[in-house]
Amino acid sequence: MEIKTYLRYSFPGLIAGCLMMVSACKKNSSDLNAVNKPVVEAYLVAGQPLSVKVYQQKYLTDTATYGAALTDLSINVSNGVQTVKLTETANGTYTYSDAAFVTAGKTYSMQFTYDNVAISASTVMPGKPEGFKLTDSVFHVPNTIDPAYNDKVLQTVTWTNPDSLQHLLLFKNTDSNPFEIIAVRSNRNPSFEINTERTSTYSITQTTFKYYGAYKVILLRVNNEYINVLTTNTRGSSQNLVNTPTNVVNGLGIFTAMQADTLNLRVTTQ
Repeated sequence: MEIKTYLRYSFPGLIAGCLMMVSACKKNSSDLNAVNKPVVEAYLVAGQPLSVKVYQQKYLTDTATYGAALTDLSINVSNGVQTVKLTETANGTYTYSDAAFVTAGKTYSMQFTYDNVAISASTVMPGKPEGFKLTDSVFHVPNTIDPAYNDKVLQTVTWTNPDSLQHLLLFKNTDSNPFEIIAVRSNRNPSFEINTERTSTYSITQTTFKYYGAYKVILLRVNNEYINVLTTNTRGSSQNLVNTPTNVVNGLGIFTAMQADTLNLRVTTQ
């Protein structure tokens, strides 16, 4: 299972736009302290090298994805037993290459100083999703799409979730040139994601997919801080950006952890 490859897809698709809003604050006299806060972006994945990106906030009118990188920081991360110092491998990007450092069940705490202020955050690495299954590895789109049956369940995605933990479900179309199921659905992204709302099942209907082809179905077990940023900022506006959720003390952005499992699905004609 190539967790690293597919998680790279999920970040821009799910939350990068939210972090753009987190970092784009209205720089006015009513919130002088907020404009000096660094923006942190870190997604810890069990068994993968650790990476933390830190950058400045930017104006709402700034079209860049990120603000200027914050360089020459001394960032430490602890797993409760061991504390490591990250290395700046690119401007504003700090890493620790030992993949064995990030494991399930541990609490990870990050700390650094910026502008004489201590910046910190912590997150817990969740366990890997369990019992992840598809009804079938092939989904046959009906020859006729009848609106009267849009809610009819044709196939299901299930997993074990007795504690109602947070999960995201990603459908990543891996075709180089995916073919649309119905032409009027043009300009829709063939890949999409679902916030499962703490459930343990997702129903596939005749309108679930907009494109035929091969899909990676990725189930992510995530923490509340990820869901908070995702759900709140997608509804945000320029009037409330300074109140966006963050788990970074004296900063903005997100420091979170997740695990994933992946299945294959082929969407084809009936």
